[in-house]
Amino acid sequence: MNRLTTPWGDLGLTRFPEHPRETLRAWDSADEYLLQHLAGADATAGTDSGHGTDPARPAGPTDLSGTVAVVGDRWGALTTALAAHRLDLSVTGPLVQITDSYLTQQATRANLRRLGAGPDGVRLMSVRDTPPERIDVLLIRVPKSLAMLEDQLHRLAPAVHPGTVVVGTGRVTEIHTSTLKLFEQLLGPTRTSLAVRKARLIFCEPAPSRVRTPSPWPHSYALPDGLGEVSGRTVVNHAGIFCAERLDVGTRFFLRHLPRRHGPEHVVDLGCGNGVVGTAAALANPEARVTFIDESFSAVASAEATFTKNAGDGASAAFVLGDGLSDIPAGTVDLVLNNPPFHTHQATTDATAWRMFTGSRAALRPGGELWVVGNRHLGYHAKLRRLFGNCEVVTSDPKFVVLRSVRS
Repeated sequence: MNRLTTPWGDLGLTRFPEHPRETLRAWDSADEYLLQHLAGADATAGTDSGHGTDPARPAGPTDLSGTVAVVGDRWGALTTALAAHRLDLSVTGPLVQITDSYLTQQATRANLRRLGAGPDGVRLMSVRDTPPERIDVLLIRVPKSLAMLEDQLHRLAPAVHPGTVVVGTGRVTEIHTSTLKLFEQLLGPTRTSLAVRKARLIFCEPAPSRVRTPSPWPHSYALPDGLGEVSGRTVVNHAGIFCAERLDVGTRFFLRHLPRRHGPEHVVDLGCGNGVVGTAAALANPEARVTFIDESFSAVASAEATFTKNAGDGASAAFVLGDGLSDIPAGTVDLVLNNPPFHTHQATTDATAWRMFTGSRAALRPGGELWVVGNRHLGYHAKLRRLFGNCEVVTSDPKFVVLRSVRS
């Protein structure tokens, strides 16, 4: 556990799932910059901007009464800090966190419990939920996905009024001209702060005459030929889903080499994304019971929409939001199909893949199989041999490899 120093005291914060040897923090300089700004502290003190007056240099603390919405909080650092502020000063009004991540929600719950905040002090919502009707302070951690930001600003715009304080934050590498244009187009005039410790703030003044338009998401597209049962099928993608505009090359490669199986069995599409892999498995084996699992609310919604659009009448599947296979009973799965991510937000790490592999081994029946697609350079074969005692290269090309491990 690491400690974040905020204007309202020090907080012990962790990611989720908590690991005793975790080296990655639950916050970064963008979170600190925003908290300092809200408290009225001068985050640019001691820096040489060379650009005159900094719009981020506050005249005083931000009024955090009324409904405060925190969007895109990575591990609950912003939400927990604001909850601490409310406990300290008895600030009234709802505090709402809006996220696409189940893991973020779990981390936030754990951090709030550590703080001693009651379960009713913060309302945890997903990006698929209907936003509050009125928001007085809107704080946005800029997401990696521009599509996710676009969708969220469309959905939040009706709740924003001319008096709403809107502040975004992100690392310098996360804030682009396209980011600022979205704020400008969907909310109102926008400007940025100076960079402090490689982070910036975004300030937006809601325009009362702004025309409200519905979000363009979700998007759908037809799959190309040569992909077996899903050739020509339609895939549905909510905002923020990996490669939402077109099928990524890794999944395309995987679909061409999925196992051909028959009979009643339990198949899991682990880290399902838009659900195209699990849908292909269901179409190839109508007797299979398929479970789609992801930690993204939008991914699970996309997978359900993709499956529903392509499965025949009477077809059914399970759609699970969670931390990998942690909620699946041990020894109940025949086949796991997995294209693991190799990054968590901006951090490149194999922790998620390792957790998926260990969870798969526990969930599989003896003789059950884990099929994995990944970039060749990631070396998943070594991890799988260590864990399963075996790993077969099913097929490969210069960039990708499909691996198969069998539970003994």
